[in-house]
Parts: sequence; structure tokens; C-alpha cells
Amino acid sequence: MATRLLLVLIGVWLDSASAAKLGVVQTEGGRVEGKSHRMGLFRTVEVFQGIPFADVPGKWEKPKPHPGWSGILKATKYRDRCLQVTLLQTKTQGSEDCLYLNIFVPQGRSLSSNLPVMVYLFGGAFLMGASNDVAILGDSLYDGKEMADRGGVIIVTVNYRVGTMGFLSTGDARLPGNYGLWDQHAAISWVHRNIEAFGGNPDNITIFGQSSGAAGVSFQMLSPYSKGLFRRAITQCGVALSPWALQKNPMALTKKVARKVGCWRRDEEEMLTCLKMSDPVGLTMAGKIDVLLILGKGVVMDLLEFSPVVDGDFIPDEPSKLFHNAAQFDYMAGVNSMDGHIFAGIDVPSINNSTANTSVKDVKGLLAGLTKEKGDAAIESAYNLYSSHWGSVPEPAMMKKTVADMETDFLFLVPTQIALQLHANNSRGAHTYSYLFNMKTRIPGFPRWVEAEHAEDLQYLFGKPFSTPLVYFPRHRDLSKYMIAYWTNFARTGDPSTGDNKVPVPWPAFTKHHRPYLTINHKIRKSSVSYDLRSDYVSYWTEIYSSLLSMKREEEAETEN
Repeated sequence: MATRLLLVLIGVWLDSASAAKLGVVQTEGGRVEGKSHRMGLFRTVEVFQGIPFADVPGKWEKPKPHPGWSGILKATKYRDRCLQVTLLQTKTQGSEDCLYLNIFVPQGRSLSSNLPVMVYLFGGAFLMGASNDVAILGDSLYDGKEMADRGGVIIVTVNYRVGTMGFLSTGDARLPGNYGLWDQHAAISWVHRNIEAFGGNPDNITIFGQSSGAAGVSFQMLSPYSKGLFRRAITQCGVALSPWALQKNPMALTKKVARKVGCWRRDEEEMLTCLKMSDPVGLTMAGKIDVLLILGKGVVMDLLEFSPVVDGDFIPDEPSKLFHNAAQFDYMAGVNSMDGHIFAGIDVPSINNSTANTSVKDVKGLLAGLTKEKGDAAIESAYNLYSSHWGSVPEPAMMKKTVADMETDFLFLVPTQIALQLHANNSRGAHTYSYLFNMKTRIPGFPRWVEAEHAEDLQYLFGKPFSTPLVYFPRHRDLSKYMIAYWTNFARTGDPSTGDNKVPVPWPAFTKHHRPYLTINHKIRKSSVSYDLRSDYVSYWTEIYSSLLSMKREEEAETEN
């Protein structure tokens, strides 16, 4: 009898020890109800999956408001990703009905209110990806429960159109492009209008993203349409200035797609009419990466064709000229130390082969691919800089690492440093922060010199070492704790060192004349703060390389003479 009474009392206590719960939430479209997940004593995260933030989009049209629903929407499962090619580029997946978002709200004993809000934009080369992508050993990589719970913030993950349906453009008003960016904008706007009902502060929204998602964040910062929508932004391994983030010849790509779906016409109006009548699945397949075209003939970057364009509207000018629009946002940006390695390994396969050497010819061949718009002069000047520390008999591993560094610099690191500098130069009271993530890779089979691979930061930021502890070590949990603290402090206060979460060292701000950065790994200490990240290489690409005449301009100059 006493045992039974004790069990009843424990049950009552546990029930009263559960966290507060929002239950049914009223949004502009109707009522929604999520599901609570216990995270600890008196702590849960309430998860709302698959809330529509816009109606089913028309083909190559901006998103429209959702008409709403009656009754209570059970927001307990993820919705389809936007129509896209699969990872192996062999077929399509997803749906045109895809403009949904997911919300993760941390709850304690009393109902959360006025929390900072963080809206995540996924990466995937503007070609694939989803708000609930890559479920390996448990929840999706972008599952926001750990970050919400540990950081005391609301996490929102959103879908947006990609590939042909998201970014096809004629470069003019007929098919302006940037539909995926408009989707992101519509999602952020929905969050701004509705998040208060979930316990969030609509005036303290941070947008963050990785790779093409980071470039998306960057474009949102630079667009005149974002005024007053959010307060802060974080870009991880990508910015609008990255060479792969802007399509400079959209009409050529549109004609290529038209050929593939049988819509090629001399008359462009007829061609566009045909494209608009074409099957979305066929159009999406027409945008897949032609892997065979690249082998031995160029660089991976040339394959990444679908991206935003300067449309004179959402992106009114070249991105580098739009940083006055970003002056009011606090900004944090960085790269992974080996962001370019995965691409370099395709362009120069010998770098990952322990039995093969990488030759000077290989290195110059890669530079030729990266710098083709500038011609031979660029190859020699860049080669001289990158080989200057090799010595007379370069070590094979050093040459291989240099190849990875070249692609990291060109595709990610240098554009990010330029974006940080432009932000700091234009800033009106907003803060700027720079980082380098260099935790050693966890991917098996790579050479010993490989550090942080592209996208390896995400597992730590989203708390995977805590949600799937068996596949991580204590050092990974340390790193995860540090990253969640810095990121969520930044979302809360605009300063990664200040907030509710303790950090290992203060992270100084990047300013117009002062360029500190934090090196992020599992051993963050005072010496983790350094200055002028890879400044010789940044100077080369921004000053010397930029000043070289492009091949086209050189030819024009010769013709005039």
C-alpha cells in the first residue's frame, strides 16, 4: 500500500514537474498545435512542424499569402521539400506545395515570452536541400531542439524553392528570377508577424544560414525589402560576394534549359511561352549538374549555375554596392578552414590519394580554371604567392594542402572577409564579428592534414554531440556548447560574448581598422583570438587580382588599338 502511494505521489510530482505548454496557437492563417519533447526536468521544447507561410507558389511567380484554414492544424510532421533533383542527380523529389516552416520553442516552468528568434536558411548550392534535411542517426541535421533548449532561443527552419523553379531567369522583367529569395523573405516576414504568439520577440530576429543558405542570408541583408524585418545576421561559409553566389549570364542558362526540355526557339517570347507550359519535373531535371562535362575540363564551381541574379528589384545592384542596406544589422561571419577541400578533391583528385603526387601542372591547371576571366597573368601571379612557402623541394602534403587552401580562399574565405570589411565600413552602430572554424574533420579516409570540411560546423551548432552522444567524444560536446553559446548570445544581444550563456573567451568586434577573428574548435582560449586572417591572400585577391584586366576587356583594348 505504501509503495503504491509513493508511486502515485511520484507520478503527481513528475506531472507537476513538466514544463509549461503553449498548446493551440493562433496564427494569421488559423490555429496550430505542435508537440512537446522533454529535454530535462522542467524543460521541454515545443515543436511545430509544417506550418504554411505562403500559398502554393505559381510557376516563376513570387510567393502569395496563404488563404488560411479552419479548425486546428496538427503541426506534427515535416512537409515536402521543394521540387528538386536528388543528391545523385538521377531523379527528382519534393513538391511544388512546399512553402512551410518549423518552429522550436523552449519551455521552462512558466510559459516562454519575448525570446530571441533565429531563422535558419539551409544550404545546397541553390539546387537542393530542405528545412529538415539529412537525417543521420536520429533527427534531421537542422533539428532545432538542442539549440533552442541550450540557447534559450526560438529556432525556425524554412523551405524555399531551389534549382530551375527557384532561380531560372532571363535577366529582365520577363522572368526576373530570385523566386527562392522571395520565398525566404516571405518566411522571415511571416515569422516577424506571427512569432509573438509562440513566445518570440518580433523585434529580435536573427537570420542565419550555411553555404548557399548563407549567401541567401547575405542577399536578405543587402535587399532594400528587409528594412525592419530582422536585427542580426550570421553567414557560415558563404556570402553574396562568393563567385558561385551570383548568376551573371542568366539568359544563357535559360536557353540551355529550354534546349533540354524541347523549348528552344529563335523567338525568345515563344521559347518563354513554351517553358511556362512545360512540366515542372522535366524542368527540374533539366537543371541537374552535368557531372560528366566537368571531369578533366574545368572546375566544380562552373557546375553551380542556379543562383540569384541582379534583378533591379530584390537585388537592385551588384552586391558589393548594396552594403549601405546592411548597415543596421549586427553581423557575424566566418568560414571553415577547409571549406574548399571537397571541391578541390574533385578538381584535383590527387590531393586525396596518398600514393599519387600533385604536380605543379595540377596546381596551375586549377588556378587556370578559377581565374579564367583574367587569363595567364593571373595564373602566374597567384601561383607565385601560393607556392612562396614551399621551399626548393616542396613536401607532397604541403602542395596538396595548398590546393585546398586555394579553393577555400577563392570560393569562401576571401569573399567573406570582403563582406565583413564592407559591413564594418558601412555600419551605423551595428557590430561585426569574424571567425574561422578549424575543428579537425570527422570524415574517415581523408588525409591527416584535412581540418574542417564544408558543412562540418553544423553538427556542432545544432547540438548533435548531445542528441546522439554515442558517436561523439567529450571534446565534441565542448565545442558544441561553445558554438551554441556564442551564436545564441549574439542573437540575444548582438554580442557573442554577452548573454545568458557562458563563453570560454571574449570575442572582440571586427571594425573598419581593426580585424580580429576567433578561431573556433574544442580548445578555445585567449590565444584563439588573432588578427588579419590570411591577409596576404585576401590582399592578393582583392587588390592585385582585381586590378588585372579581364580577358574580354583586354581583347577589346587590343581591337581598339
